Amino acid sequence: MATFISVPLKKSTEVDLVKPLSKFVTATYPQGEEQAEYLRAVEELNKLRKSALGRPLDKHESSLDILLRYYDQLCVVEPKFPFPELCLTFTWKDAFDKGSLFGGSVKLALACLGYEKTCVLFNIGALASQIASEQNLDSDEGLKAAAKNYQLASGAFAHIKDTVLSMLSREPTMDISPETAGTLSQIMLAQAQEVFCIKATSDRMKDAIIAKLANQAADFYGDAFKQCQYKENLPKEVLPVLAAKHCMMQATAELHQATLANQKKRFGEEIARLQHAAELTKTVASRYDEYVNVKDLSERINKALTAAKKDNDFIYHDRVPELKDLEHIGKATLVKATAIQTPLSQKFTDLFEMMVPMAIQQAVSVSNQRKADTVNRLVGSLREATNLCNGVLASLNLPAALEDLSGDSVPQSILEKSRAIMSQGGLQSVEMLIKELPELLTRNREILDESLKMLDDEETTDNELRAKFSQRWHRTPSGDLYKPLRAEGGNFRNVLDKAVAADQVVRERFNTHCEMIGLLCRPENELNAAIPSANPTKTLQGSEVVSVLRAQLAQLDEVKQEREVLEGEVKSVTFDLTASFLTALAQDGAINEEGLSNGALQTHYGNHTERVQKSLRAQEDLLAKIQTSHQEFSALKQSTTEADAREEVLKKLAAAHDSYIEISSNLKEGTKFYNDLTEILLKFQNKCSDIVFARKTERDELLKELQQSIAREPSAPSFNVPAYQSGPAPTPGSGPTPAPRTVFPQPNQPKATPPARPPPPSITPQAAAGAPPASSAPPSSNPPAGTNPPPVAPAASQAQGPPYPTYQGYPGYYQMPMAYNPYMYGGQYGVPYMPYQTPPGQGGYPGAPPPNQQAYPYPQQAGQQQPYYPQQ
Repeated sequence: MATFISVPLKKSTEVDLVKPLSKFVTATYPQGEEQAEYLRAVEELNKLRKSALGRPLDKHESSLDILLRYYDQLCVVEPKFPFPELCLTFTWKDAFDKGSLFGGSVKLALACLGYEKTCVLFNIGALASQIASEQNLDSDEGLKAAAKNYQLASGAFAHIKDTVLSMLSREPTMDISPETAGTLSQIMLAQAQEVFCIKATSDRMKDAIIAKLANQAADFYGDAFKQCQYKENLPKEVLPVLAAKHCMMQATAELHQATLANQKKRFGEEIARLQHAAELTKTVASRYDEYVNVKDLSERINKALTAAKKDNDFIYHDRVPELKDLEHIGKATLVKATAIQTPLSQKFTDLFEMMVPMAIQQAVSVSNQRKADTVNRLVGSLREATNLCNGVLASLNLPAALEDLSGDSVPQSILEKSRAIMSQGGLQSVEMLIKELPELLTRNREILDESLKMLDDEETTDNELRAKFSQRWHRTPSGDLYKPLRAEGGNFRNVLDKAVAADQVVRERFNTHCEMIGLLCRPENELNAAIPSANPTKTLQGSEVVSVLRAQLAQLDEVKQEREVLEGEVKSVTFDLTASFLTALAQDGAINEEGLSNGALQTHYGNHTERVQKSLRAQEDLLAKIQTSHQEFSALKQSTTEADAREEVLKKLAAAHDSYIEISSNLKEGTKFYNDLTEILLKFQNKCSDIVFARKTERDELLKELQQSIAREPSAPSFNVPAYQSGPAPTPGSGPTPAPRTVFPQPNQPKATPPARPPPPSITPQAAAGAPPASSAPPSSNPPAGTNPPPVAPAASQAQGPPYPTYQGYPGYYQMPMAYNPYMYGGQYGVPYMPYQTPPGQGGYPGAPPPNQQAYPYPQQAGQQQPYYPQQ
């Protein structure tokens, strides 16, 4: 039974996606069918996460598809929601950490959707490896499913290796680190290649092809062995399996290459390769029988070797060449890591298909602001021109001067102005609006101050904890994280300060015209009595100057009416650039918002801009003519003290009316501004509250981790235990055990007792590259348990020899495969063989003991008196 490595799943805590995402939807989209659809999609997304991460998953394709659909959904939803502002915190545990004595485990909480995507992708690779390891490799369907899932797992881990550091704002846990992910990807690729080798064997393909496939699988396993040799976070059972698989695949390649040599009548080469294969399987059987089952392969090789030797001894008498003289076995790669390109699931449907990405939303928002600025500029120009016109006419006492030819009645224009003011509420309405402004301002200031105070308090707490824990407090400083929010709060404060200054200007203008506005609110008889009488000027009623002046005023009224119509047309223009932005994003991958917006504004507002300029020029010409005609009119009037006083009052009344209209409009706009600002500030307050809450959650998680790590730290320095106090070393186990299906220990399962340390391997001819053989006699038998066989001198071999991982005096350390260290034996390069020198402070594996001296089953580490106790 073949042994395959599978990866345990990461575990996550429950996260409520509904509340923050729904809050964004309701704040961004108006009530209606669209908003309701998005809220339903949020609920479905939350259910999908619970299905993918909130329950144990079966080792079945249907469970894998749930993970794939959730990952696809995360990829398409990421650009559509402002996740950094939503402050959703995702907590995941290290897949390989089994916790401490106190029940804690290594976990990481980050307010980052990229972290969630990375961990989900890790689970995709892990579950794919588990599904592949459960396949029946005796059937063609099982072989195909295993190869597909191993390549998917390899692609998932490779994608994590390439992207994890750019997605996260801090160091990841060890299981998703680039080094670990790269190692897992290589292991999965090696296992996929092995599955193809098994399929080629079951399909009875040519021996040359199978040899190349197996040789490539051996290379993949050797690479994986080198990568994970110093990975302390991976289970210790992985290394011996990889070393054994490297030897087994190399032996398989040699077996089929020997069959090919037999077919080509190269009987000596056949025997050389079978001998090498037999030595490889013998090493695996003596060292790794706890992890893999090599019995069937070993029997096939030994049976073929016995038959080949018999035929060669009695019939062919072919010379058995040295391994270094044999041709290298070729390699054939049939696997590659599956590229991670969304959608991964064939059943995927985008829950938020109609929602545009945030880049489009931001572009539309900026475009709408440009449109609002254009409208405000055009409307502002029209209103400014109207105010200028009213101011000039009021200073000339027009049209009241033309209507007041009798000198003792209220001019009709003044009566119309009085009725207009009273219809809008008169003086009382303005006073009420002015009284409400400070209350609205105070409310907005309190909301802003409270929001910023929340940030200040949390930042103070973060700084105190950072000073206390120093480098252990390894999360993003609150001061750096809150910079955008503080900048936004500063903008709000500047807006309020400008609004206060504008309110003061309005109050001063009201105080200036308050008396005359009150006079216009009185009945007609009281108003007539308050206006001074003057000498009649009825003689001017038929004057040509009066007729010209009235005609000019009529033309000016037409210009003002056209201006009101034009203002309405400017405000009613609507257009949507969403489709244009989507097209640009799809074609170019970026949006030139400024260029597209300016082009649309020119198209929709170009004609209106020209009409506004035309209206302004017409008013300027008319005002110049009116001023000239008024000078002639004033020269014909009888200038007396009473007439001058009456005219001055009429001017003030006309100016008071214009000021009332403007003040009333300003106050209503100010009230609306403060009310709208209140809603914006409440959203800002919610944003501050959400991020502070997320930071508090993250802070609590980090504090918990720190407490657990401090509790796990030793309270005293390490000390040596005397040898006589330690128990006897464990003896090697008796007999092989069945090979496990899953190598990584699963959570909540006790660790198996580590196997007894095997004797050092006999160095076979294939293990050395280029050294002349000292003795070609193979070992006669396996050494008895607990003793070391005499060393065999190395012989020359090919470069693809097997790795012989050797224990270096402490469990868990394995030397690099010999095939990947050509400088270990110097015969090929003219350098004498130098035995391995044990580094200072590290116990090496002892050589063969002198005669009549009992070997130690466990080597003693340098500088220590006690034997090694396996760490659980």
